[in-house]
Amino acid sequence: MEELAGTDVSLVGAGGYGDPMSRITARLSELGLALPQVAAPVAAYVPAVLDDHLVWTAGQLPFVDGVLPRTGVVGAREGQVSAEDAAALARTCALNALAAVSSVAGDLDRVERIVKVVAFVASDPSFTGQPAVANGASGLLQEVFGAAGVHARSAVGVAVLPLNAPVEIELVARLRA
Repeated sequence: MEELAGTDVSLVGAGGYGDPMSRITARLSELGLALPQVAAPVAAYVPAVLDDHLVWTAGQLPFVDGVLPRTGVVGAREGQVSAEDAAALARTCALNALAAVSSVAGDLDRVERIVKVVAFVASDPSFTGQPAVANGASGLLQEVFGAAGVHARSAVGVAVLPLNAPVEIELVARLRA
C-alpha cells in the first residue's frame, strides 16, 4: 500500500487519516455496517488501482465472508433471484468496493467523491429492471458519503457473471489531494 505522503498529522486521532474511527467508519457504524476484508481476486487482477487521485475498483461480487449468498440470474421466474434480493446484493457489492478503495487509499475519509458506478446484472432475457438493482449500490454510497456519493452510473444486463453471481459492481472514486 502506498504511503500517505503529506498527511496532516493533526488529523490523526481526530477522524483523520489512519484513525480507526474516521468519519466514514463512524457513518458505516451508524448504518449498522462494517467494512469487510477486501475480497480476494478470483483471477489475475488486483481489487483496486490508485492512479493519481482516482481509485478504480475491479468488479466486486457480493461476497459475505468469502461466500456468495445467492447465485443465478435476476428475473421474475421461480428459482431466479428477485430484483429486491439483487438490489440487496448490489449493496453488498458496493460495501466490498469501498473495502477495495480503502485498501489503496488508506482511509475512506480521503474520498472526495464517488465519480462513477457500473452495475452488471446477470439477467433473464425478459428482465429490464437493472437500474432498480443498481439502486442498491447507489443508495448505499449516498447514505455513506452524502452528496459526495451521488455519481454517474451505468446499469447493464448480462447473460452471466463470474461464479454465477447475480450482480457485480465496480466504481471510480476521486481522492482528496
